[in-house]
Amino acid sequence: MTVVPYKEEKAGKKEQVAKMFDNISHRYDFLNHFLSLGIDKGWRKKAIHYLEPLQPKQMLDVATGTGDFALQALTLKPEKIVGIDISEGMLEVGRKKVADRKLTDRIELMKGDSENIPFEDSRFDAVTVAFGVRNFENLERGLREIYRVLKPGGQLVVLEFSRPRKFPFKQVYNFYFKFVLPRIGRAISSDKAAYTYLPESVEAFPDGEKFLHILNNVGFNNSKCRTLTFGISSIYTGSK
Repeated sequence: MTVVPYKEEKAGKKEQVAKMFDNISHRYDFLNHFLSLGIDKGWRKKAIHYLEPLQPKQMLDVATGTGDFALQALTLKPEKIVGIDISEGMLEVGRKKVADRKLTDRIELMKGDSENIPFEDSRFDAVTVAFGVRNFENLERGLREIYRVLKPGGQLVVLEFSRPRKFPFKQVYNFYFKFVLPRIGRAISSDKAAYTYLPESVEAFPDGEKFLHILNNVGFNNSKCRTLTFGISSIYTGSK
């Protein structure tokens, strides 16, 4: 079953996700860091670390949101990073951050769909996605598009929430994600659905070995998964 933010609406997942992020874009960065206790910043650093041996020059950040992962990727010293997202509201916040840092010559944020990436085949040395693949309407189609725009030898790095399996962290995590996080998110963001959708989308996402199997199915090689912080999130890598 497809998980959507606004269950009473007839629009597809893609349209609903774009609407949801438009609604919460003004508070997204604050909530992201607050609700994760700032751990998400360390996760991004670790994920980008896996691209250091590749030294990519041309990078694509899919589901870039407000651009945090693209900004973190600057530590790799690429020539250009392009970020795409379906939410114009999130992109506006991201563009302001990029402009404030005087980085518009290095990072370009543009509206774009992960299932129809507006670039030619074999364009990028590396593609990154942070907390975005679970929002794809068609997961395999989005991954095939990413594979298409990667150069031969290029690498994909995905950072995504996953589900802890071990006691007692599994129980603590489930309580926080299902009861505490939605209440705080609703109170601060004023979107009742957004932070209910978050734990539901994580629960529905095929994490761990299941996601590696999907990566292999669409053509990626050497696919690997590393769990972070007791399994709250995972870093997935794969090569073309």
